[in-house]
Amino acid sequence: MWKRMFGPDLRREWYLIKMPEGPMKQYYRKPIPWPETDYRELEYLCIDLELTGLNPETDEILSVGFAPIVDQNVILSESAHYLVRPSGELPEDSVVVHGLTDDRLAEAEPLEDVLPHVLMALSGRVLFAHHAPIELGFLNVACERIYGYPLLTRAVDTLELEKRNRQQRNQPLDGGVLRLAKARESYNLPRYRAHNALVDAVASGELFLAQAAHKTAKGEKITLRELMFRNR
Repeated sequence: MWKRMFGPDLRREWYLIKMPEGPMKQYYRKPIPWPETDYRELEYLCIDLELTGLNPETDEILSVGFAPIVDQNVILSESAHYLVRPSGELPEDSVVVHGLTDDRLAEAEPLEDVLPHVLMALSGRVLFAHHAPIELGFLNVACERIYGYPLLTRAVDTLELEKRNRQQRNQPLDGGVLRLAKARESYNLPRYRAHNALVDAVASGELFLAQAAHKTAKGEKITLRELMFRNR
């Protein structure tokens, strides 16, 4: 119940007092972006994960790609892509999707070594992803397992934004129009090869900029709250 009574900002301050030094504390030292801020004044980190499945409690992260957005530009020079060594053999059905094999991941870093890079890049920024509940769920479970504390952040979901935009224009939602590649087509963005975490992260970043430009075409101020993922 206390999680509902106290927002992420108060909880962050409380965790800062309690938690030991380390990557999680460094992440929490920067305030979580304030939702009433003009979205153009904030920095973002687009994140994509490749996974063994969709259950954050039982499946694993196999690769992480991220790229920041600063001053309405995707900063490719600060983007990164990490492969993650799994704890066991990969499910065959997941290999078909992402193309990552046991041999390729055998020499990858464990998640414990990759997560600090993600937290450092995300600190003080807004997380966003295409279908953000997946990334939020897996990263939160990873933080709780490795550090004992949840990942408090504010997030934007480009899939949810696209759904809202289409509903406002009375456009259909069927035919896979909310998938990343299809949503990009709506803004005349080029098609990229899917299921590479870094490529998908950059692709969702470009989609976000196009969606935001569409919403502000009339010159109106839009706050982060108006773009935020509503289930957070």
